[in-house]
Amino acid sequence: MTGSTATLLISCPDRKGLVAKIANFIYSNGGNIIHADQHTDFATGLFLTRLEWQLDSFNLPPELIAPAFEAIANPLQAQWQLHFSDSIPRIAIWVSRQDHCLLDLIWRQQAKEFSAEIPLIISNHPDLKAVGEQFGADFHHIPITKETKVDQEAKQLELLRHYKIDLVILAKYMQVLSPEFIAQFPKIINIHHSFLPAFVGAKPYHQAHQRGVKIIGATAHYVTPDLDAGPIIEQDVARVSHRDSIVDLIRQGKDLERVVLARAVRLHLRHRVLVYGNRTVVFA
Repeated sequence: MTGSTATLLISCPDRKGLVAKIANFIYSNGGNIIHADQHTDFATGLFLTRLEWQLDSFNLPPELIAPAFEAIANPLQAQWQLHFSDSIPRIAIWVSRQDHCLLDLIWRQQAKEFSAEIPLIISNHPDLKAVGEQFGADFHHIPITKETKVDQEAKQLELLRHYKIDLVILAKYMQVLSPEFIAQFPKIINIHHSFLPAFVGAKPYHQAHQRGVKIIGATAHYVTPDLDAGPIIEQDVARVSHRDSIVDLIRQGKDLERVVLARAVRLHLRHRVLVYGNRTVVFA
């Protein structure tokens, strides 16, 4: 496939003729649909869909697509997003002391596994400054204490505005964001080192070892004010046994964390995730 594309993500109350009505908007304007997927949640009566089409022969210029579709979306009581493939998102990666998820994301970005810029790294510790310098990202050390949290989060928000950040990735950032911060910048993905909803909070591998589990996991989710309880994007697991120590669990878990976070980021950047309530539909 060549040329740029547009993607619509739509959720609305289910009714007859929705697929035809939305697809006809694209067809009647000369668009060629290359991907289409849909899901109906019968428990809530909600219809969710993703459509991607080529813009080469589309009759409407990009700036007029949203106003034109608004006339169709309003009567459907639809919530919707419009994205363009030639718009390159800007990511800020937040870390503490562990570097495995940070390095993996940077490597994948440089290998062009996903299309994004990483101009900013923020950390509450100075340890990973050399990583930012090595890969050309600005590194900002912003230590956090209970007494300084409000002021330091204000600095973080200012940096996100200054660098025009579209998405924050908490790549083992061992701090809890305040509800006030999340309200001002809600586009945040976190990697948690357990198969949620099991073992929320701190030291999940220690909790897992104490319980003698036979499976450990990792979960990538959107951040909400409720700790480790946001809409889940991606998860995976690995088998363990009674022979595995906490160190073994952490080592195996780090492999899971890398892969799960990378999958979630890629799905988000390709506009394949629709959030409704505290759930997601992932059009993989």
